[in-house]
Amino acid sequence: MRAIVPSGPGGPEVLTWAEAPEPELRSGEVMLDVAATAVNRADLLQRQGHYPPPPGASEILGLECSGTVTALGADVQGLEVGEEVCALLAGGGYATRVAVPAGQVMPVPEGVDLAGAAALPEVAATVWSNVMMIAGLRAGDSFLVHGGAGGIGTFAIQLGQALGAHVLTTAGSPDKLELCRMLGAEVAIDYRNQDFVEVVDEVTDGQGVDVILDNMGASYLARNVAALASEGRLVVIGLQGGTKAELDLNTLLRKRAAIVATNLRGRTVAEKATICAAVVEHVWPLVADGTIRPVIGATFPLAEAADGHRLVESGAGTGKVLLLAQP
Repeated sequence: MRAIVPSGPGGPEVLTWAEAPEPELRSGEVMLDVAATAVNRADLLQRQGHYPPPPGASEILGLECSGTVTALGADVQGLEVGEEVCALLAGGGYATRVAVPAGQVMPVPEGVDLAGAAALPEVAATVWSNVMMIAGLRAGDSFLVHGGAGGIGTFAIQLGQALGAHVLTTAGSPDKLELCRMLGAEVAIDYRNQDFVEVVDEVTDGQGVDVILDNMGASYLARNVAALASEGRLVVIGLQGGTKAELDLNTLLRKRAAIVATNLRGRTVAEKATICAAVVEHVWPLVADGTIRPVIGATFPLAEAADGHRLVESGAGTGKVLLLAQP
């Protein structure tokens, strides 16, 4: 098979299109011919040498894909050779073929084409597991999504709006702010020119927001806690703003608030299977009826993955960036 094989840690230029060993199909796994994958910020970190895959996972980049089932390992049920699916991966998506645990394989939602389905597994699993399974977002809650124009953000806005939450979001340009509003954000905050804590205080009459989904980490920690309502929940899923910050625990205590930091890639196969099953049950119907749509900002051939990385790294793109293995 062929895959994107980094020549070493570094910038996008280290990504090369080359021959690679075929993946091994183990018991409980499914082999897929990859149609498309997507660029996630975790891929950028792995390319730079900062985010190695979990033990036993493929060293090849790529945390999600869509494709066609070509073989079934022992003890796999409910899937058939020739079926078109999408999948959540611990690695291996930047290749023409990948082996994935069967519990992480999901049907392509109705109304979504095979390539476009590659934009869904990582965002759907990340948002559902964090916003619903951990933070317990409810109808009527206020929900602040940082980075609303990105892959995670565009999905989180739509899911929050579909569940009856009042969605607020941050973004960094007029076009991105308008995209967020079109997707269902009631309040779109220009983080370059506005203080999101002040805006939250104003629009919630000083009450704060119930749930915050944060991709920044350290640089936003204190302000996120300031923006939380009583018994609010802050879920940190990214560290774009650094890893270390000082926090006034008294503020957290007075609000009886909670901070949870999570990632998806390091979860067990069983945990990922539970999340994927919940996504298929609860989220796929919303995709099928058009309530939620994948937002795809750009596509590149898989062989040109470096260009996809440059776009994501620049921060200029919106939604998901897809890499097409089978144009």
